[in-house]
Amino acid sequence: MTHSVSVDIVSDLVCPWCWLGKRHWDQARKLTADIKVETVWRPYQLDPTLAREGRPYKDYMREKFSGAEASGRWKAMRDHLEQAGPAAGIDFRFDDIAMRPNTMDAHRLMRWAGGQGRTAEMAEALFSAFFAQGRDIGDRDTLAALAGDAGLDSAVTADLLATDKDEKAVWEEELFYRKLGVSGVPTYIFNGRFAVSGAQEPAVLADAIRQAVKEPAETE
Repeated sequence: MTHSVSVDIVSDLVCPWCWLGKRHWDQARKLTADIKVETVWRPYQLDPTLAREGRPYKDYMREKFSGAEASGRWKAMRDHLEQAGPAAGIDFRFDDIAMRPNTMDAHRLMRWAGGQGRTAEMAEALFSAFFAQGRDIGDRDTLAALAGDAGLDSAVTADLLATDKDEKAVWEEELFYRKLGVSGVPTYIFNGRFAVSGAQEPAVLADAIRQAVKEPAETE
């Protein structure tokens, strides 16, 4: 019997937990190599109100985590991420981040990468560019270059980014998941039946894949 599981990964490209979650997902897939899994990346903007040109990262984070309690919470999260990152092969370099970008264009790029079966490569390129290289993934020239790195045509991508192609589709898709109740990322939705939230350990995600085999998607 051939087992097949469908998984929607709802994420944002400026979410450090989402990069950690992706690496954990990659490890979970190795633990469940006998199960066929279709992975679809879904858009979610942690701050859809952010101006398209973005904001200086330090100013943005200072405002978001203003006050002693919030500042302490961010420091604790940052310390945890910097400690957990190396085990997943991640080198978070928060001090090198200059801009907090609006991620609509990055999500459009992910959508186009999905049409060519390159979302895993595209996600990795975007996460690495932002968190490890300090690049502005709201800048369209940067996005076009990253598209080329992930196996897409950078010139075609640049032309598409200069238009509003698929912006409406990204918004509608994000709204769909918000209406489902997704309020934090990463969120993994298995066969449309149940969800796992947060950057869970690979073993937890592997168990969820195995559970999804027992709970197939409903058919019309």
